[in-house]
Amino acid sequence: MQTASTNICERLCNKSIRDISLLLNIPRSTVSGVITKWKQLGTATQPQSGRPHKMTELGQPMLKYTVRRGRQLSAESIAKDLRIPCGLQISTTTVCREFHGIGFHGRTAASKPYITKCNAKRWIQWCKALRH
Repeated sequence: MQTASTNICERLCNKSIRDISLLLNIPRSTVSGVITKWKQLGTATQPQSGRPHKMTELGQPMLKYTVRRGRQLSAESIAKDLRIPCGLQISTTTVCREFHGIGFHGRTAASKPYITKCNAKRWIQWCKALRH
């Protein structure tokens, strides 16, 4: 974090919290919090909490491409397809979660009647007959 290291450097140069705040254009409470954390822990930034993501930067575009190429593919087959080019060993649950993150949701298509000009005319005649 660039701001945190800058805060600490400025503090080591005997500048006040107020001066650092004005210099960096950030609130005094933020500067004070960073300096306090540095004094207590010896570092201003904390290690990453939790497990890193399984999907890499390379995997997400491949996933989008795979979904757009074959929309009828199951999550299991897509997971198998990603194992070969990307070297990702991911589960079907992870694939589904990434789909939702991208904006793809597994939904059944709405059933639409086959409408031709002939069917449209019949439909209008039927509606008019029921109305009168």
